[in-house]
Amino acid sequence: MLMSASSDFVALCREQIALLTQGLGASLSVVYLTQELVESPTGEAKLIPVAVYPETALISPEGEMVEITARQQLMLLPQQPGSLLTPSPVTNSADDQKPSPPEYLLDGHQIVLPLVHEGMMMGLLVTSRDDRPWNEQEQGQIHKVGQTLAIACILDQRRAWLQHQLHQQQILQEQQRDLLDNLLHQFRNPLTALRTFGKLLIKRLRPGDPNRTVGENIVRESDRLKELLQKFDQVIDWTEADLATIALPENEVFVEATVQKETKPALLLPGTGEQVTDCSIADLLTPLLISAKAIAQERNIKLKAVIPQNLPLVRVNTKALQEVLSNIIDNALKYTPPGGKIYLQAGQEKPNFQGIAISDSGPGIPPEDIAHLGERHYRGVQAQTEIPGTGLGLAIAKQLIEQMQGEIAVFSPAINSQSASTHAPGTTFIIWLPISY
Repeated sequence: MLMSASSDFVALCREQIALLTQGLGASLSVVYLTQELVESPTGEAKLIPVAVYPETALISPEGEMVEITARQQLMLLPQQPGSLLTPSPVTNSADDQKPSPPEYLLDGHQIVLPLVHEGMMMGLLVTSRDDRPWNEQEQGQIHKVGQTLAIACILDQRRAWLQHQLHQQQILQEQQRDLLDNLLHQFRNPLTALRTFGKLLIKRLRPGDPNRTVGENIVRESDRLKELLQKFDQVIDWTEADLATIALPENEVFVEATVQKETKPALLLPGTGEQVTDCSIADLLTPLLISAKAIAQERNIKLKAVIPQNLPLVRVNTKALQEVLSNIIDNALKYTPPGGKIYLQAGQEKPNFQGIAISDSGPGIPPEDIAHLGERHYRGVQAQTEIPGTGLGLAIAKQLIEQMQGEIAVFSPAINSQSASTHAPGTTFIIWLPISY
């Protein structure tokens, strides 16, 4: 168990030390907390001073008073705390009714009192005075101070534990929310393609053909799923306040608190856990372009793709790359107005990478938004339009590409003159993929 002290507990320790100083004439008092060295295989413990009086004094491991600064007090720790716990040679007689108090006397002037509550050793209260030894009544008062500190310490530790549990719960909820967001977003692209294919099927069948009912049913059920997705979006409409975790007050101070880095597990993304393989870009793009061209035709958008032959293979996770390309192409279709153009060109080159450029004739992306692309739920100026979106597509694409040691570059206005215009500057995304050697 790692013991840490909040600023409130430290203040209480100082108040109790003040009582010993003003009421009993203590010339030196120190409150230590016990910290188990979790890194040590022997489980050896060390003592951390959290409150000291006077502020320039500290007890050495040999029991001697050492003059040091207040800052050094919280850095120097007894290397062998056991040396402080030398039992008093005084023992109770057989007719004593009370057991020996859990304290240790050092030459009658110094008391080292373990802070124990419910069998748990949490620290030490060390106090001494030079002019006279402690009498029995004073020892009893010091013992009560120790009990107060022990109870306060356990309450402080329970508060810290509850705060830690709350933080862990918030992390879990954030992971669950991100997972659900990803799943819903990944569901949209194939649903859009399925609905489009259903409409194309109806157009190709003559009136009276019994198979038209199949196409109509596909479109109807697709529309129903789309409505359900919209309801999910309304429920999971997280604001900045929802996303913020509950933090301790700014003035909350911990003494010797260990900060552990939270490792966030990988979210459920396409291809997670699969090995990278050598892949042909042409083979990967062909099925994606079939769906994209069908959607573009329905929306009156011209989509042109140029894929040179004999391109070098790339080293990628095929499922993850399919999701990346699907998200980028879906964004181009979403933001390109009717009558606009989308231009896809494979075969871009730079050292050790091969690129796929996807350009559109949409409204473009302001420079201040480009820097934030890839952040979850960030949409920038697009959030003010009627175009639906969650701000997740690019975030997912960026994460997947980075896992494959690739890159995504964004240019707005578009760098392809075939799709850009003055009133619609457009955007170009270049997906850089590592070449297989």
